[in-house]
Amino acid sequence: MIKSTTFYNFDTSRVPSPCFVIDEVVIENNLKILNRVQQESGAKVLAALKAFSCWSLAPLYKNYLSGVCASGLHEAMLGHEHYGGEVHTYSAAYKHEDLDKLCEISEHLIFNSFAQWQRFQPLLKQKAQQGFKPSFGLRINPEHSEGEVALYDPCAPCSRLGIPRAQFEGQDLSGISGLHFHSLCEQLFEPLERTLDSIEHNFADILPRMQWLNFGGGHWITAPGYDIDKLIRRIKDFSEKYRVQVYLEPGEAVAIHSGVLVTEVLDLPVNNRPLAIVDCSATCHMPDTLEMPYRADVFDAGEHGEKPFNYRLGSTSCLAGDVLGDYSFDKELKIGQRLMFDDQSHYTMVKTSTFNGIKLPAIALWNSETDQLKIVKEFSYSDFLNRLS
Repeated sequence: MIKSTTFYNFDTSRVPSPCFVIDEVVIENNLKILNRVQQESGAKVLAALKAFSCWSLAPLYKNYLSGVCASGLHEAMLGHEHYGGEVHTYSAAYKHEDLDKLCEISEHLIFNSFAQWQRFQPLLKQKAQQGFKPSFGLRINPEHSEGEVALYDPCAPCSRLGIPRAQFEGQDLSGISGLHFHSLCEQLFEPLERTLDSIEHNFADILPRMQWLNFGGGHWITAPGYDIDKLIRRIKDFSEKYRVQVYLEPGEAVAIHSGVLVTEVLDLPVNNRPLAIVDCSATCHMPDTLEMPYRADVFDAGEHGEKPFNYRLGSTSCLAGDVLGDYSFDKELKIGQRLMFDDQSHYTMVKTSTFNGIKLPAIALWNSETDQLKIVKEFSYSDFLNRLS
């Protein structure tokens, strides 16, 4: 089912191919929903740049969110320079030189282990003497798994993400102001509720000593069917019970249903069945279709066998498995025909690569209300060249 419904009448000939096209109206509507959660619950909502870093839209964020969360130095710098508000940084491990800079641009710095927290005490004290005093936190592992796909489950056995409860025994929490957890992936409220129940049980003696708790990301707050009222009530109850500031870090919720990937049919070979070679790539442009895996919907296309003309869509790359899926159409495809892959904003643009020298998609911003279109970025050989040496 097509989710980016504002694109039904979008003219694909207006952009180069391949091209990510983002509807800024949908982005703003998503931000408004997230802002409602802030206003009614008292939580602070941060945009997770790891999911969607289209900084051309950063001015919109300033009107609705409290800042951004980053997974390392470069994302933190992007947030600090373009987005405004708070910058919260978490990494599974820090380098000394990165942490030195992060202390200067992060409001919250979250550590993944007691070893790193203790190892960097001399640096943190030195930065404090220079006037840089971010709030420090620890990422916990709730050891309560709600992940549906192992690749995206931070609470899977032997996970490197977060500190298990047993490792808190005997540790000095002086200087630690908050806790962070991240255990969800594109999930509704109920998995969060169960996770919070587990955290309250396992960390009951530690929570009252904290000033803030970060619920991480993976919350599908802007998706149809998400129970926002229940989320707001649980945040308020949690905040009042433990007297903590709650933070949320949605990623895909900011960009969900906001964009498409336009591609062009280059060839129509046959090998036991009809094939179509297009100028976009699963491995280079939509890697989650291989990693999750999932099948991205195509506008005006159906499942294999649903419509008269069936094709397997594949990339120009040399990777045999660089296949986008099996689709059917009402009419035969033609060379030069444009297709649109649905819901291709989050976890696509941030993951693109130049494997095989395949060209990166252009990026366009479109306003579905005014029909204004702007090509904000096009890539060339120099982008491929400058990633190598």
